[in-house]
Parts: sequence; C-alpha cells; structure tokens
Amino acid sequence: MLNKYARAFFTRVLTPFAAFLIRRGVSPDTVTLLGTAGVVAGALVFYPRGEFFWGTVVITLFVFSDLVDGNMARQLGRSSRWGAFLDSTLDRVADGAIFGGLALWYAGNGDDNVLCAVSIFCLASGQVVSYTKARGESIGLPVAVNGLVERAERLVISLVAAGFAGLHKFGVPGIQYLLPVALWIVAVGSLVTLIQRVVTVRRESAEADAEAEAQTGGAAGQNRSARGSEAAK
Repeated sequence: MLNKYARAFFTRVLTPFAAFLIRRGVSPDTVTLLGTAGVVAGALVFYPRGEFFWGTVVITLFVFSDLVDGNMARQLGRSSRWGAFLDSTLDRVADGAIFGGLALWYAGNGDDNVLCAVSIFCLASGQVVSYTKARGESIGLPVAVNGLVERAERLVISLVAAGFAGLHKFGVPGIQYLLPVALWIVAVGSLVTLIQRVVTVRRESAEADAEAEAQTGGAAGQNRSARGSEAAK
C-alpha cells in the first residue's frame, strides 16, 4: 500500500528538487551514495546512544534520496541496470544500519537482550525477504505477491516509533514503549511476508515445471507421430 500510494505522492513532491539537482550537474548515483551514507551515519551515530529522535530526523531526511535518485534517472532518461543494482544493494546496507543501530542500543545501555534479538531478527528477515523475491525473479518466476510488511512498511513503522520514543528524553512519559511494540510488529510481519513469498515461489515453480513438462511431453508425442507417419510411407 505504501509503495503504491505514498511513493507516488512523494515522487511528485520531490520532482522539482530532483530537477534542481540535475541542473547543478549532480548524478543519480551520487544522490544514492550520499543518501545511504546519511542513513548509515544517522543510525549508527545516534541510535546506539539512545538518541532516537535526532537519529530518526537525520535518517528520514536521507531516506528520501531513494525517491530522488530514481526521479532524476527518469528525468534524464538514464534508467539502467547498474542504477537499479546500486539502489537495491545500498537499500540493504541502509536497512541493516537502522536495525543494527537499534540492536547496539539494546545490547548496551538499553540492556535488553530480548529486544536486541528482535532487532537482529528484523535486520536478518528484512534481508531474506528481499532475497526471496530477487532469487525467485532470477529463475524466471514473477513472485506475484504483495507481502504484509515490505520495505516501506518496515521503515515507516520502525522510524515513526523510534522518533516518538525519542520524545521520552524531552519529558513525554511512557512513550518509550512504542519502539519495542513496533519492533515486535515488524518482526512478526516480516516473518509472515517471508512465508508468503516462499509459498508463492513454491507454487509458481511447481506450475512452471508442470507447464514445461507438458510442453516436453507434447513435443515428444508429435515427434513419435511424425516418425510413425514416415514409417507408414
């Protein structure tokens, strides 16, 4: 849902900014690299110290680079395999930094081994969810499923909760519990999404194998018929 509607909205909003960067000679790849560096810095500098509000502010500013670089590429007519590869690869780096920063907090001053483990699970499951789709498509399957919690949902849920949880340091009582709840939601949602994709790939691969076998059997039958006809002559 977020990929379909929110992405389209922010793409329209950020189009003038993308055009401005193009006029200044900035390349889409540069925006991708700087955006990822900003997310990684925000996550690994602020989150391990429990500075969730300011860390989320920094991360959110740079997360939008994921929309800006694609917008720039479309305006330039330069959409390429390399750009898509770089963007997807660095998305995984950014996601790892966000959940890694949260895991470092809970492993240190946050002093909660369970939530540290949940953060690590969110990190790992997010990578695997992305891999299942990429791997399925690489073997020729459409992987036609919209998972319950995809990357956009993982980021929105986690960053919004982390940002609000950071308001605890400004005197807002009880709001720090929002982040643990969000992490559990992301963990469970990612697990459901992983199962959805694995089941879909299994079904699609079985259908593709059955279709290929049917085509092979049909071709073999035609060959036998042709040989029979030749023998009759």
